[in-house]
Amino acid sequence: MATSTSGIAYRQILSELKKGIYKPVYYLMGDEPFFIDSISDYIRENALPEEERDFNQLVLYGNETTMNEVIQRARAYPMGSGQVIIVKEAQHLIKKSDSDDGNAGGPTEILASYLKQPQPTTILVFCHKGGTLDKRRKVTQDIEKAGVLFESKKVKEEMLPQFVQEFLSEKGLTMSPKGISMVSESVGADLCRLNGELVKLASALPAGQTEITPEFIEQRVGISKDFNIFEFKDALVNRNVMKANRIAAYYESNPKTYPMQLVTASIFPFFANLMLAYYSPDKTEHGIAEQLGLKSTWGVKDYMIGMKNYTATQAMDIISTIRKYDAKSKGVGSTGNTGEGLLKELLFKILHNDGHSSEM
Repeated sequence: MATSTSGIAYRQILSELKKGIYKPVYYLMGDEPFFIDSISDYIRENALPEEERDFNQLVLYGNETTMNEVIQRARAYPMGSGQVIIVKEAQHLIKKSDSDDGNAGGPTEILASYLKQPQPTTILVFCHKGGTLDKRRKVTQDIEKAGVLFESKKVKEEMLPQFVQEFLSEKGLTMSPKGISMVSESVGADLCRLNGELVKLASALPAGQTEITPEFIEQRVGISKDFNIFEFKDALVNRNVMKANRIAAYYESNPKTYPMQLVTASIFPFFANLMLAYYSPDKTEHGIAEQLGLKSTWGVKDYMIGMKNYTATQAMDIISTIRKYDAKSKGVGSTGNTGEGLLKELLFKILHNDGHSSEM
């Protein structure tokens, strides 16, 4: 299985594992720990019968072992039908010098030698976090031929709703677009934490209930269904001055929960995408979805409304204004005010923008 983008390859790997298809070697690497942990945990919990795990399943740590030791254990015959060896913190193992492996060659050379004829009764899993193997090295090709080489990439903010939706689909649950936005935007791109919050919500649902409502999220997670980023963006999309100002006042009274930088980061993508939508040769929902690289037309309605309420010139000017106020909130080019009143100023310039930039 070739290296691919995190989401696609992750689903493909899990699909094979759930069918009972296991490869002799898995090299899981990259900057997103959630996908790496999910795959290795599934193998640990399902590859062997429970009664065999105590004596046929082993967890090693890269900073406490050598590649020689790992491979020697991998070549050994199990006491049962098979064995699982999981090497955590493999990034430390790969960085070790030749001498650490008894002058038998460097770690990647030892691994490459094993990959020529891997032990068929062993499932060997490497968890390499915070980096990747050099893909120019032959060992990466050897891993792909013998097993699975997976690069776990960080998920972009705009992909979080899809992550939430996939979780819900697997559990047979539903959540409104507002609810999905409330959860994904309040937690951010920390997938481990986001998954944890979703598990809590799913576990807390009353028996027989399959919909996780905004009200339920508010009760369980503590996110306001009225004063959240989703509602704030909705107010901007529809140019609802009263609603936007009410939420902005709430944010400024709760700066620890809703710092200026969080607000600017959450609204910037909408106007950036709105600008891209104007360049779409096809202004239908499908055309704009394709222009924005969206897999569905789920979020296109906001951009259709946005194009009615903001001209392309206004969108471009608002993008510049958001950047300036984000910099101000960080103390760049400001007069010392990095908090109070800045959001209201920014909001005024967005909602009353006439398409002509003004000096601040």
